[in-house]
Amino acid sequence: MDQKEGFEPFKSLDNLSKEDGSSEDFDLVILGSGEGSKYVAWTLARDGQRVAVIEREYIGGSCPNIACLPSKNIIHSAKVVSYLTRSEEFGIRKENVKTDMTVIRDRKRKMVDGLVQIHVENFRRSGTELIMGTGRFVGPKTLEVHGHDGSVRRIRGTDVIIGTGTHATLDPIPGLLEATPLTHIEALELDVVPGHLLVMGGGYIGLELAQAMRRFGSRVTIIERNERLVHREDLDVSEGVTELFIEEGISLVLNATVTSVAGKSGELVQLVVEHEGVSKAFEGTHLLVATGRTPNTAGIGLDLAGVEVTERGYIKVNERLETTAPGVWAIGECAGSPQFTHIAFDDFRVIRDNLAGGNHVTTDRQVPFCMFTDPEVARIGLSEREAEAKNIPYRLVKIPMASVLRTRTLSETRGFMKALIDVESDRILGFTAFGTSAGEVMASVQIAMIGGLPYTVLRDAVLTHPTLIEGLIILFSTTPTPQNAVSTSA
Repeated sequence: MDQKEGFEPFKSLDNLSKEDGSSEDFDLVILGSGEGSKYVAWTLARDGQRVAVIEREYIGGSCPNIACLPSKNIIHSAKVVSYLTRSEEFGIRKENVKTDMTVIRDRKRKMVDGLVQIHVENFRRSGTELIMGTGRFVGPKTLEVHGHDGSVRRIRGTDVIIGTGTHATLDPIPGLLEATPLTHIEALELDVVPGHLLVMGGGYIGLELAQAMRRFGSRVTIIERNERLVHREDLDVSEGVTELFIEEGISLVLNATVTSVAGKSGELVQLVVEHEGVSKAFEGTHLLVATGRTPNTAGIGLDLAGVEVTERGYIKVNERLETTAPGVWAIGECAGSPQFTHIAFDDFRVIRDNLAGGNHVTTDRQVPFCMFTDPEVARIGLSEREAEAKNIPYRLVKIPMASVLRTRTLSETRGFMKALIDVESDRILGFTAFGTSAGEVMASVQIAMIGGLPYTVLRDAVLTHPTLIEGLIILFSTTPTPQNAVSTSA
């Protein structure tokens, strides 16, 4: 869905071109309207500064349009399907369960449209000038904007923020581009259930969408280049997710490399894969590529602005999110920040404070995450693998989710919770949960970690019964097991 349709920019670009080549001056110019960018814009504009935001397509950025929120909308529809599939387990008889992808898609579209209008209103009320068009640097802190109506503006900011985000990486595999594969954007716009979806990638995006499409009725095969799914996490997490996907009927091809692609996604597509020293062919109707992200930094004139990038194309920034050009900042994923919306929001706070004369840095901040498979995987702080790598001794507590009585009332007992505890201070070093509403449970532990509280505070807390959070009492009442950072197996 093209978000430009039906949208009228607040200020027409007509008659705003500078025929003499001079620039319009702003206190702040922002390229991209994503999570961090929009909050900086709204905040400073409300404080009376003249702020312009240049947005090529998605008002409010990827999260409300093509990423976090629409994907969770689709995933929730898949959850409803799973309940219907299991309905007899809950004493509810059913006839045939049929998925109508057009209704699922339209529900998602309706939500996105509402979110876009909220953003439109926020830009208007804040006094931010939202310019719909394509921006490119033509000099230090100066951008030329080609509006969607064909007009041109040159604008300059006392400060400039680059927030152009990332896009799905398409590796240089023979035939891949010609196959016109799905990325997460197109996958969220499907109006049919794929007959057989081939998924390249066993990370967050690939796994979330693979499970959803399987529940909608698609046959699904995941091809992952690493030896296990979510390979950066502890082995027990990978094993739990792998077991879940196998039980749901998803085929896994691990430690495999795609060498060529033929055909066209949406019709018939064939992948040739090197797997355990043998070349194998896989055929499907659709191909989803979820193998990583590439920063949107090419072709926007960064060299003319004096802004340097890394070897991978991310903008070079210091801990204050300043680029190599004075008065130019970078925010969110294009700056190499962890690729989460909540981190982009924290980037906003860093830049906001520094523009006001502060010294807010990104160093050593917490990075919580949640993968929205069903059940979820969530972690804050150290994993066991990271503790091993850093040679940090710890005590481990771990319980199955089935020990939390609320999971039994929900018939959602799969998974576990575990925590790493400092051997001297009793503070929580890390927490991982694989289970229903894992992200919500993690947040409570994170708050304790922010406060520097010992695990005994959660152990001795009075928490409501029966809730999932109550499981923290059970977890932290377990006798901690000393772990040697060298010999621990997880």
